Amino acid sequence: MNGPSNGESRKPGQEPLRPLPKRFYKTVSVEAIADGHRLLLDGKLVRTPAKRELRLPTRALAEAIADEWAMQGERIDPASMPLTKLANSSIDGVAVRAGEVCAEIVKYAGSDLICYRAEAPQQLIERQAEHWNPVLAWAREAHGAILTTVHGIMPIRQPPAATEAIAKALPLHDPFRLAAIHVMTTLMGSALLALAHAHGRLSAEAAWGAAHVDEDWQISQWGEDTEAKARRAQRWAEMQAASRLLALLR
Repeated sequence: MNGPSNGESRKPGQEPLRPLPKRFYKTVSVEAIADGHRLLLDGKLVRTPAKRELRLPTRALAEAIADEWAMQGERIDPASMPLTKLANSSIDGVAVRAGEVCAEIVKYAGSDLICYRAEAPQQLIERQAEHWNPVLAWAREAHGAILTTVHGIMPIRQPPAATEAIAKALPLHDPFRLAAIHVMTTLMGSALLALAHAHGRLSAEAAWGAAHVDEDWQISQWGEDTEAKARRAQRWAEMQAASRLLALLR
């Protein structure tokens, strides 16, 4: 039987892994320009996958991304460059469709995780209230977003005024912050928790814990699946990168 030409076995239909690109530069530097900072590799401008200039709004963010490039070995591993990935997404994706990204976040708010409460057991009900009620209160007091909660999983329609208030709280004209909030929203299933972190109401750890109240309850009762644990760890790393991006923008 003939095997793969590279001598490596793989399952039928499984594509061979592409080798990581070789590092092609020696030096990494940051250059200040009129409206931000840009990254240079051996003095040459770095561009995004869509060939746009990798222009960064703060020196702190530019230097952090420069560190990611400088720390690469013989090959460039995109998995070890989460800030670069987020910056590329901000410039190539979010900046050119900010309205759509805002609408996606508002859609999450319309069926936000923290608005759906357990009917039992009492201990879980109390945990949800402890983690989620202060966030709803903050959204109401800080942004005028009065959201409806329900016990059970039957869909509810949030008042238009509430979702409009959430939309106004989003940084429509700041693609980097908007990208970070969008990533956190999708990771946690909650626009309100993402906004609370972005506005300094919750730490990343507190927001992440609030997003996993139900899951942690299930783990406390039945134990944790190894694969689920690995997936959660990967998502937490993505959450931390988005949180760090926000911090570097301040």
